[in-house]
Amino acid sequence: MKISIERSELLKAVGQAQSVVERRNTIPILANVLIEAEGDSVSFRATDLDIEVIDKSPAMVERAGATTVSAVTLHEIVRKLPDGAMVVLSDDAAAGRLSVAAGRSNFSLATLPKEDFPAMASADYASNFSIAAPALRRLFDKSKFAMSTEETRYYLNGVYLHVSDGENGKVLRCVATDGHRLARVDADLPENALDLPGVIVPRKTVGELRKLLDDDDMEVAVSVSETKIRFATPAITLTSKVIDGTFPDYTRVIPTGNTKQLEVDASEFAKAVDRVATVSSERSRAVKLSLSEDKLTLIVNAPDAGTAEEELIVAYNDEPLEIGFNAKYLLELASQVDRENATFMFNASGDPALMREGNDTSSVYVVMPMRV
Repeated sequence: MKISIERSELLKAVGQAQSVVERRNTIPILANVLIEAEGDSVSFRATDLDIEVIDKSPAMVERAGATTVSAVTLHEIVRKLPDGAMVVLSDDAAAGRLSVAAGRSNFSLATLPKEDFPAMASADYASNFSIAAPALRRLFDKSKFAMSTEETRYYLNGVYLHVSDGENGKVLRCVATDGHRLARVDADLPENALDLPGVIVPRKTVGELRKLLDDDDMEVAVSVSETKIRFATPAITLTSKVIDGTFPDYTRVIPTGNTKQLEVDASEFAKAVDRVATVSSERSRAVKLSLSEDKLTLIVNAPDAGTAEEELIVAYNDEPLEIGFNAKYLLELASQVDRENATFMFNASGDPALMREGNDTSSVYVVMPMRV
């Protein structure tokens, strides 16, 4: 195999591949990226046996062929090469070496046989549909903060993608929760997505998927089976196993009887919470919200560190209420708001609060209160 490829193209492709590779590997081949050159393109394939990513790039292929080389080492080399360099990759199968040459730089890397590289078993996908990159990005970006990191509740360590009933018919919905907060985000249901089986997309896959979705004009082809999900763009294909578990009935957690309504400027609210939380004890980070007519007072009382208080002018005309929350959760909620105003709905000081962006009901967030 011998190819010439532009440094920026190579860096992008190898960067995507090496991020899938697990740093600590007991199986040497899993630390490698499979490079396959054919026609006028080269593909880079990496896997950790749960996720597989294939990145195709245009290249001048002098000799077609395939080999595998350490993904992290290749990425580090390419990252340090000068901008605009032409990189020549040539494989000497007999010696088990891949040479990487650019300008006056020359590297020779150990390779492993391509036959040893594991292929992800192909699945029969029950559902295939296309969705615009910005819509898919919004679904995952706005819900992923609420994913759990607890290994014991493994079925919460991801985002639940499924078809559900919205206010105006069927919607494509992402839900994530860790028991303390919940995010539910809807998008218009794409054509042919009605038969989508509900799947839990794992945390690592959600992170890798984000890297595919930077181009706003792109359509992403999504294929889903009971055990796998695949996201494909013309250049990159990401295939992942889904979490084998049942996502809990989240609808029971979303309160419907919350009538006390608070409207507040989301960025002002976030800055104020951040300021008063400076003195809160790191473990609980509790902030008390004291509500009276058109006034919100944020109070932190940390016996070891001190106290803090800040007032905000808000829209609120229900009976006075005092309720406490974890400051980190409040900041995460406020950062999801793209519009100016966040609307909070409360019931009583011991009940979960609901938040949405202004009067938009396509994204809804729930947060559990704390005793303060």
